[in-house]
Amino acid sequence: MNSYVLNIVVAVGLFAFAAAFALFGVYAERKLSAFIQDRLGPTETGKFGSLQTLADILKMLQKELITPAAADKVLFALAPMIIFISVYLGFAALPWAPEVVPSKVNIGLYYVFAIVSIETLGILMAGWGSNNKYSILGAMRSAAQIISYEIPAGFAIIAVVMISQTLDLQQISLQQGILSSEKVKFLGLWDVTHTGGLLSWNVFKAPHLIIAFVIYFIASLAESNRAPFDIPEAESELVAGFHTEYTGVRFALVFLAEYSMMFMVSMVAVVLFLGAWNTPLPNIGAVKLADWTTGIVWGILWTLIKSLALVGVQMWIRWTLPRLRVDQLMNLCWKVLTPLGFLCMVISGLWRLWVM
Repeated sequence: MNSYVLNIVVAVGLFAFAAAFALFGVYAERKLSAFIQDRLGPTETGKFGSLQTLADILKMLQKELITPAAADKVLFALAPMIIFISVYLGFAALPWAPEVVPSKVNIGLYYVFAIVSIETLGILMAGWGSNNKYSILGAMRSAAQIISYEIPAGFAIIAVVMISQTLDLQQISLQQGILSSEKVKFLGLWDVTHTGGLLSWNVFKAPHLIIAFVIYFIASLAESNRAPFDIPEAESELVAGFHTEYTGVRFALVFLAEYSMMFMVSMVAVVLFLGAWNTPLPNIGAVKLADWTTGIVWGILWTLIKSLALVGVQMWIRWTLPRLRVDQLMNLCWKVLTPLGFLCMVISGLWRLWVM
């Protein structure tokens, strides 16, 4: 298979995964929110309502594409595509398993956050192009929120990069694998060699990265416009925010981008902090748990399990915490997360000097 055909296969595969995850994510969120609020959720369409999201997709595909008379037709049509493509292209540099990276880029981390930031441009285009006051207010809120929360997220990421000394996401993954070993007291009885596993993950190798992980996770909720940071789409204030005027496939693309973004920021967190595709099980003496649960299939499985667990936490938070006010959102960003993120970055620098 030549490289051109392989690239097409990878591109189609990533799009299929994004679409399948959106279907699964919407259903899972409906059921989870129903459980939290003591409701049933979807029950009628398919077994346990499992076909409800598929029915919603079919409905949106059949809906008319309505363009407001006063809208900027070019910006209005392009915005959903730019929002989705910017998120979709972010998956290109993420490692799924050993030797499984859609596009090998030695500055993969820089690429991911550069390409994803284009989403803000698409959101502004959607708000301005709609020529609707609710839409433009939602777009401006989103731009202010995303740009602000990129600062603490950036500090948290730099803290990891300073420890890892690379922007290559696959190299960061490898460093959290079975590369280091140490002797530990097993059950307090005898010394055994402990290799890899949970304690090799960045979040445990350098304790201050636990704080960096929490900072990044909170900032990722704001980047994804997820509650309690969903003021750009606050239905009680803005009807639906920047996508108020969108219908049919255009609305579906915006929705698809939101759920793809949820998974992508979770996967970035897994790669940077939670061991990427590496197994949480260590080699202990003659028991080679890490070796037995490492490989391409296992790697993809661990990546999915860890990323979906973080997506589940995002959904849990959405249906538990109330929406923040704008002043609370900015105070949290500039007065709490940004100073803590900067402190983590400084500690990483000192940590690196001490290790060297």
